[in-house]
Amino acid sequence: MYTLNCRGRLLVLDQPVVMGIINLTPDSFYAESRSAQLDAVLHKAEELLTAGAHLLDIGAQSTRPGSTFLTADEEWARLAPILPTLIEHFPKAYFSVDTFHASVAKQAYEAGVHLINDISFGMLDPEMIPVVAKSGLPFIGMHMKGTPQTMQSLAHYDDLLLELSDFFRERIAACRAAGIKDLILDPGFGFAKTIEHNFKLLNRLEELQLFGLPLLAGLSRKSMITKTLGITAGEALNGTTVLNTVALRKGATILRVHDPKPALEAIQLLAKLNES
Repeated sequence: MYTLNCRGRLLVLDQPVVMGIINLTPDSFYAESRSAQLDAVLHKAEELLTAGAHLLDIGAQSTRPGSTFLTADEEWARLAPILPTLIEHFPKAYFSVDTFHASVAKQAYEAGVHLINDISFGMLDPEMIPVVAKSGLPFIGMHMKGTPQTMQSLAHYDDLLLELSDFFRERIAACRAAGIKDLILDPGFGFAKTIEHNFKLLNRLEELQLFGLPLLAGLSRKSMITKTLGITAGEALNGTTVLNTVALRKGATILRVHDPKPALEAIQLLAKLNES
């Protein structure tokens, strides 16, 4: 069991939970996850929470391979009109902001978010770790090489799991030295990894439990599913559920998804199986 201090609210992870995705972007790889106007975002959030999401991850910058890079000011301009109202509208939910800009993380904290989610684990902005430490919020750190614009050209490993473990060990030490208490590790499926890397990582995901920290699995509708099966992202729900189930059996604590209901059902069914 893990516990996270989210602005004085204790998030108890005594069983896996679902994180729903809200993208305030016009170019996210999965069109159904995109929302921009406040009314649409509020509707999407209610839909995700009603379907079983325990946390909502709000992102204003697309991180798909080759995506356009937004400055911190451009990113915050998308978040500022929406984030405070969203948090106020759903006071019982937990919100994370998906950003690698320290200034956006700081402004999101001031707006009321409960977690910071950084695809670079503090590597793209040296101020990120100090900002998170000062906020006291839990920090979700992901493994990635380079940037979303360059990462796929850097998908080379002599030993994938060893290199991920070394990366996490160094990043955890930096966070602890800064005073960050609550950490969640995201192995970064699809980020600087080939399809073969992704499946190897999923098959050996339990090895990352050595750090004694919650693991987040972000597999939802990704290209490891669509390219393997020859389908579109819109057709990848079944494949997502299959891989989420494997991730849960391998130790995932948080499932980051576009579709909370099937993910929650997988959690519930595996819990029943484990009781038998």
